[in-house]
Parts: sequence; C-alpha cells; structure tokens
Amino acid sequence: MGSHRVALLLDRCPRAFHMPGMSLIQNERTKLTANALDRASTACLTVGALGPAVASLYGLGGMGSAAPSHGALIALGSVFWLVAAAVLHFMARSVLGRLI
Repeated sequence: MGSHRVALLLDRCPRAFHMPGMSLIQNERTKLTANALDRASTACLTVGALGPAVASLYGLGGMGSAAPSHGALIALGSVFWLVAAAVLHFMARSVLGRLI
C-alpha cells in the first residue's frame, strides 16, 4: 500500500516536479548554485564598480589628489570587476538553464 500512496501523491503534484532525470533535491541544489553565483556577481559589481564610482563622486579615498595614472588604473579595475560580475551572472543563468 505504501507505493500506491506515493503514486497517488505524484499524480497530484504539478508536472514541474516530474522532470525526467532530475530529482527534487537536484533541482533545489541547482537553484542554490545559481543563486550563489548571482550573489557573487552582485558583490563584484558593488565592490569593484559601484564602490569606486561613489568614492570619486563624494571625493573619498584621496581620489581628488590622485595622479592621472591612478584614475586610469581605477577605471581599468572597475571595468575588470564589471566584466567579472557579468560573467558570474551569465554563469548563473546557464546553471538555471539546466532546469528546463
């Protein structure tokens, strides 16, 4: 009777849970991995790109008296972190693509 009850419960579940080859646990682990990658991309964006922009806007960190070469270095670093954030974000989207 136990397997009969499980079959009845599965029949009542939405079809999203009946993905062939992927259990519910694997599905949730995939979502957690994608969320972790997206949080890492948000951190890269905040620390590497938005942080220096806000610091220069408010004149924090001695950027007002920095040599011109430092400004180029800061801009290059911001571009690097922006690209890193984009790569991590698209990796998260790719991980979520496994759910389809």
